[in-house]
Amino acid sequence: MERTAEGGCRCGAVRYRVAGAPAATTHCHCSDCRRMTGAPTLAWAIFPEDNVAIVAGELAVHETSPGVEWGFCAKCGSTLTYRRASRPGLFDVTTATLDDPELFPPEKEIWTGERLSWIRSNPDVPHFPRTATG
Repeated sequence: MERTAEGGCRCGAVRYRVAGAPAATTHCHCSDCRRMTGAPTLAWAIFPEDNVAIVAGELAVHETSPGVEWGFCAKCGSTLTYRRASRPGLFDVTTATLDDPELFPPEKEIWTGERLSWIRSNPDVPHFPRTATG
């Protein structure tokens, strides 16, 4: 049986479901994630696009640059998703918005070159100064 998990925004207006294993799980330190969430870091679970479904409500989308889309709840403002045209077929969900965020702990830290000095990294996972692929 395929594993599924659900998550959603703070107010409950938008709900999503993910299925199967994620393609990757990351803990991101980039300035874009900080500014889009108001948090010092952001954890992501990255799934094949076909394995993510919005099951209630509708994502509002903000395009921060050509081909980069952030999905959020228009009612409460919770940041929920991320897509990038340069990574077709992948759909990221913010790990902390899952009903059980413990299901998908980060397997690597990315953009550590932009990490705030007062944030401590997990020494048990690989670190990448930029993305894990470049």
